[in-house]
Formats: sequence, structure tokens, C-alpha cells
Amino acid sequence: MGRHSLAKERRKPPAALAALIAPAAMFFAVTADVHPLAAEREIKPVAPKPAPAPEPPAPCCFEIVAAPPGLPSVVPPGASSAPAQLVSAASRYRVVDRALPAGVAPEKGLQVRTILTARHISAEFPEIQSIGGVRPDALRWHPNGLALDVMIPDPSSAAGIALGDQIVTYVLQNAKVFGIQDAIWRGVYYTPGGAKSGGYGHFDHVHVTTTGGGYPTGGETYYR
Repeated sequence: MGRHSLAKERRKPPAALAALIAPAAMFFAVTADVHPLAAEREIKPVAPKPAPAPEPPAPCCFEIVAAPPGLPSVVPPGASSAPAQLVSAASRYRVVDRALPAGVAPEKGLQVRTILTARHISAEFPEIQSIGGVRPDALRWHPNGLALDVMIPDPSSAAGIALGDQIVTYVLQNAKVFGIQDAIWRGVYYTPGGAKSGGYGHFDHVHVTTTGGGYPTGGETYYR
């Protein structure tokens, strides 16, 4: 009986060892439960939003400049044409305007090519302060709106004669655009095909005749 009692006593774990084992087991059980949950709840960093693209610079520095040739010289009302074009060059925007304003010639009764010629002369030669147009005459050129009288200031002076010569040269060089038929200055009759001298007068003004092109209907635009 004494041996059996001793054996039973040896199977019981010491109280100190049991006290150490219980907390350790609880620690591992809690660790196993907590770490997966923490891993599941881990938040991954969000990629930063891309920076917005820079906006183009605002239009700057508007100016009026001459446009290259190519548009028709006279555009009737209602026709599709762009008298002003927006051109971009190295962050500058330029407004191109080729429309010719009315000059010093009274345009009532003039045909379209005669108006175009008169406006060009006014724009090219600001020294000219008077251009005659429609008036009574024995010949049909002035009454029918086909002719201009470009009055030369101080016409007998060297400067006046030179100015008249320049105007004759100008209209003949642009004869196709203006529809020039002839010009008369200081006794010489000029045509696109040549000149001939004679008793043609016109010592105080340059006479310019065009082929007309018809009467305006209103709202026409005349281009450089």
C-alpha cells in the first residue's frame, strides 16, 4: 500500500511547473489568433495621383499684320471668305486683316474694280487727298463708273511729277488685279501692253480707267 501511494504522488506535476505552462499556452493561443487578423487588416499604401497637365498659356499681344496673298480681291456679300485669320507663332496670336477701308474717292456710282483701284491708291499713297469718280462727260468712262481722276498735289513740281509717275507704275504693275484698261498722265497714254505719247493732256491728275466688273450690290468686301 505504501508503494502505490508513492507512485500516485510522482505522477502529479509540481505546482510551480503548472504555473509556468499555463501562461505560455495562453500566449501562443492568443498570438495565433491576433497575427492573422492584423495581417488581414493591414492597409496597403495608395499610389499618389498624377499631377495635372499644365494649361496652355493664354493668348497674348494682339497686333494687326499683313497677310500673304491668296484671297480674292473683291468678295461679294454672302460669299464664304475669312477676312481675318488667327495665326499662332511662338505663344503670340496675331490678327491678320486684309480688308481695305474706303479711301478719299466718293464711291457712289463706281463699279467694283474701280472702287478696288481707288481704295488701293488711297492706302498706298496717303499724299493723295482727292480722287474724282463719277461725273458728267462726253465719253462714257466717268459717267459709267469706270474711271478715276487722281489729283496730284503741286503737279508741276519735281515731287508732283514723280508722284504721278509712281501712281501710273503702281496701277500698271497691278493691272490684272485691278482690271486696268489704261492710264493717262502728262500727255502719255499708258496701257498694260505699252505706252504712246500724244496730245492726251492730264497734267494735274492721273486718269485711270478700269474694266468695271459690274456695280456693287452692297456689302462687298475689298481686299489688299
